[in-house]
Amino acid sequence: MVTTSNRVPLSVLDLAPVAVGQSSADALAATTTLARTADAAGYARFWVAEHHAMPAVASTSPGVLIAHLAAATDRIRVGSGGVMLPNHPTLVVAEQFAMLEALHPDRIDLGIGRAPGADPMTAAALRRTVEGLGVEDFPAEVIDVLALLGHELPGRAPSLRATRLSATPAATSSPQVWLLGSSSFSAELAGSLGLPFSYAHHFNTGHTLQAAEAYRRAFRPSPALDAPRLMVSASVLVADSDEEAEHLAGPSRVMALALRTGRPLGPIVSPEEAARQLAGLDPVAAAEFFAKVPGTQVATTADRAVEELAALVERTGADELMLTGTAFDTATRVHTLEQLAARWPAAVDAV
Repeated sequence: MVTTSNRVPLSVLDLAPVAVGQSSADALAATTTLARTADAAGYARFWVAEHHAMPAVASTSPGVLIAHLAAATDRIRVGSGGVMLPNHPTLVVAEQFAMLEALHPDRIDLGIGRAPGADPMTAAALRRTVEGLGVEDFPAEVIDVLALLGHELPGRAPSLRATRLSATPAATSSPQVWLLGSSSFSAELAGSLGLPFSYAHHFNTGHTLQAAEAYRRAFRPSPALDAPRLMVSASVLVADSDEEAEHLAGPSRVMALALRTGRPLGPIVSPEEAARQLAGLDPVAAAEFFAKVPGTQVATTADRAVEELAALVERTGADELMLTGTAFDTATRVHTLEQLAARWPAAVDAV
């Protein structure tokens, strides 16, 4: 049951997934449809990911896609979930998002991630240098991006270069900056910088509560935020029955299996093909694997999904939920967003 204590805004994360028989253009058109659905249904944000050299993902350049989606929608905030900072010079990131903010004031989010979202060869090709690729470089690079966007961080000195440069000549507003992560490292960094933090609960690392606690413990008020703001993501798919939802979630399980076992990861297969592939697995081993890595965490009816999401808010104390999901067809993803928005009182809450 959704109560007053767990009424938090709902948002969406999308990867522009490519299904069997689709082109990249098809996948990006589907993402546009989903963004318009989220906008009309009252969702707070629509974020797009950055992944490279993956046949199942068309979202390779968040800044370009954000510009398109912000122009195609009316009120929803649009952002990155996220820009993988090791892949890019800090000034390039700051300039892109300063321009997006100038084009769409008060609607742009810059979610920053630490993982490369790519294999080492691709990451090296993106950056063209090893400078800034190490984990130890990440905090300083985040501070530089903030400085380039005009954010002041008392006690946190940016590089000399960042103090002499600006992301845009005449800013009147700034994108909202979030740190993303799936570990306590980014949680503690976000807290220490006084930034909002989005935890990738949909990765199923098992460390959601620890990261939430680490973030709140490390939090220090900043000009951007006077109290912690935690967003938690979850993978969700709803249908008219549990049986149908399980069937439609099959493709996500095939993807999860490929990702965790090093198998080739192709475009998203149909539910029928997924059922055929999953039927060939050892039942006991498959049950054990999918208990830990379910592919889709919440695959059920809309009413039951609302109950499970409300319970997630209660467990984590999240201030916002971000929903994501893998499905073969656009209609399933649209249905999921519409059905949840109709049952969740805070989908239209301001952020």
